Amino acid sequence: MSSIDGMDIGVFLPTGQDQWAAHGPRELVAFARRSEELGFSSLFVNDSLLGPRIEPLTMLAAAAPVTERIRLGTGALLPVLRRPVQTAQTLASVDQLSGGRLTVAVGAGFPGRFGRPLHELSQVPWERRFARLDETVALWRALWAGAKEFHGEFHSFAELPPATAPFRVGGPPVWLGGATPAALDRTGRHYDGWLPYPPDPADYAAGLAVVRAAAERAGRPPEAVAPALFVNVRIDRDAEAARRTMDAYTRSNYGLPLAETEKIQAFALGAPDEVAATLARYASAGARHVVARLGALELDGQRDQLEKLAALVGPGSR
Repeated sequence: MSSIDGMDIGVFLPTGQDQWAAHGPRELVAFARRSEELGFSSLFVNDSLLGPRIEPLTMLAAAAPVTERIRLGTGALLPVLRRPVQTAQTLASVDQLSGGRLTVAVGAGFPGRFGRPLHELSQVPWERRFARLDETVALWRALWAGAKEFHGEFHSFAELPPATAPFRVGGPPVWLGGATPAALDRTGRHYDGWLPYPPDPADYAAGLAVVRAAAERAGRPPEAVAPALFVNVRIDRDAEAARRTMDAYTRSNYGLPLAETEKIQAFALGAPDEVAATLARYASAGARHVVARLGALELDGQRDQLEKLAALVGPGSR
């Protein structure tokens, strides 16, 4: 997809049941194909056990053979919901099926209704969840590299079976979602990319500087960490109309009004020029890979937003 000041633009698949129920989930495959036809650079899926949805890795496995170029990603996968060895095999399999187009953004969950209940459902302690996440990713990478054993604080295997090798040597890039000071440091030290959603571009710029400094301290080049952005997008005739629809969306998705959600997450709302201006501010802050969650409650509205965003950013380099 063309860039706004050098940014690749991708989109989220609307995998929540409320969004595709009227048409059936197989329409998501057509949505994936259309996203590639329009030139978007990536197609991401989110992850949860709260609220029925198509499971993200299953969705990416379905999208892989019907697309050829578009990057496939998770934003963010919650490893705590899955057994780590089996997940490494699944991710390697999706990477193979896609010809090496998989990007895995991961997260550790958040306090409140979107965090602890998921750990309880998975029978995994909430405490030390960030250390558990880092070790799980280290285990994946060890399996992808052909390790015969692994010994950590949370996972220990004296003997590992031969693992499915990813398409790419070393496996798919693993990004981290999160913007706490600890998350920024961990991103710079251990991860291949950063996928936050700060509501202020200035916060993005400041966080990216911390990530890059942490990478340098760890002996890594700052450019080793891909600077990405999760942003909610609604293109409408004006800002007021966009805010009304996005308010309904955030209430349905989070149980929160837009006025509260936009204190936490990034939003680009309004007429096309207003949305472009917001994205440009994040580009100036250093974001280079944008993944847009489209603000529409049903699949027809999602398709409409997909076309509008494509028209806004236009065809470009691939």
